[in-house]
Amino acid sequence: MKLYDKKQIDWDNVLFDNRALFILLAPIIVEQLLNSFMGMADTMMVSTVGSEAISAVSLVDSFNNLVIQIFSAMAAGASIICSQYLGSGDQKRSNQAARQVVLTVFTISAVLMIVCLIGREHLLSFIFGKVEQAVMQNSLVYFLVTVISYPFLALFNAGAAFYRAGGNSKFPMKISVVSNVLNIAGNAVFIYMFKWGVAGAAIATLISRIFCTVVIFYCLRKPRQVIVVRDYLKIRPDMPLILKIMAIGIPSGVENGMFQFGKLAIQSTVSTMGTTAIAAQAMTNIFENVNGIFGIGVGIGLMTVVGQCVGAGRKEEAKYYIVKLTKVAWAGIFVSCLFVLAISRPVTYLAGMESASASLCIEMLKAITIVKPLVWVGSFIIAYGMRAAGDVRFSMIVSTLTMWLCRVALCIFLVRVYHFGPMAVWIGMFADWTIRAVIFSCRFISGRWLKKQVI
Repeated sequence: MKLYDKKQIDWDNVLFDNRALFILLAPIIVEQLLNSFMGMADTMMVSTVGSEAISAVSLVDSFNNLVIQIFSAMAAGASIICSQYLGSGDQKRSNQAARQVVLTVFTISAVLMIVCLIGREHLLSFIFGKVEQAVMQNSLVYFLVTVISYPFLALFNAGAAFYRAGGNSKFPMKISVVSNVLNIAGNAVFIYMFKWGVAGAAIATLISRIFCTVVIFYCLRKPRQVIVVRDYLKIRPDMPLILKIMAIGIPSGVENGMFQFGKLAIQSTVSTMGTTAIAAQAMTNIFENVNGIFGIGVGIGLMTVVGQCVGAGRKEEAKYYIVKLTKVAWAGIFVSCLFVLAISRPVTYLAGMESASASLCIEMLKAITIVKPLVWVGSFIIAYGMRAAGDVRFSMIVSTLTMWLCRVALCIFLVRVYHFGPMAVWIGMFADWTIRAVIFSCRFISGRWLKKQVI
């Protein structure tokens, strides 16, 4: 079976040779890896405050991750639009699109921040139901501060997407590294010196996100960039361009939003199992995020590569890169799963986890290490490439259906009927990954994903 036609590719003049791919992908992977390790360190530092603190951070972050995924989807839409304009040689339209993205994400994130600030107590009670009073009090404090960071988070994601769309992933990585160091240093000061608990962790996060946003938008003003955004106060809405951006961003946002809503539904189920289960699930989620970092980094870079190929009209080359980078992602996932399993025991020990929570976490991680290398790449990496070509609605529909029918419904069924513990979460997830991998592989082979048009 031919996945792409080698004869239609000008091998002497490809858009991204191996060196260019490495220069693009390596910083993204390093950035994602450092973010996850810093997240792990953040959790370990919070865990020293007590089980109530780490449970509170875990519950709030399950909602915050929903917001992060929505902002990431908008950034992905920005990356796709700008990449395709750059691939077609239209830098002016790329800059215009970037300006509209800035206006859009700022407006959406500011409105969301205000809504969450006003209704934060009702929102947390509605999502998580009845939890221990100490956990809820910590959750309210942590949520209050992290909500204020939403506009900064959204704008940084958009700014980083502009750089990656132009092939420069190294600069966002540098900013992210410094930001993570600031976050960890802030945790040390606010948690250990000032004894502020979860409030200290939240304030450190807020400061690091403000830093990221200020730096990246200051640099986007400089004319030497591939994409230049300046005179921010003079940006006015261009509705046809905004609608074009939203046509990509909304389906991706709905997909990511439904994904996180599903995780919230699962988290609500886990929250009824007690502090031991909550803490075990929280640490398992962190480990699973770490062992997926390489693949996520490849997927983010793949959007730039495929976007530029499609914008330049090189469809067979786009297919080639999806196949090539899917293989790269699979190798990386295989190695990273083994690595994370190897470090799991010392990490749970250093984190000061209770023995029951640590044992439950490692049990779930063993199952993930077996299943994830087999099906995860097919369910995620191929979809990144197809989205970059504009095939976002199909991905949204499939991912939403498999999320709710497999991951959520199966998990709740196993918990309510057969009284499974947190392992039910991962059984549902494995089913979701497997079905999506089959469907997306068939879609890629059919070639229908290349018939969409963005610009």
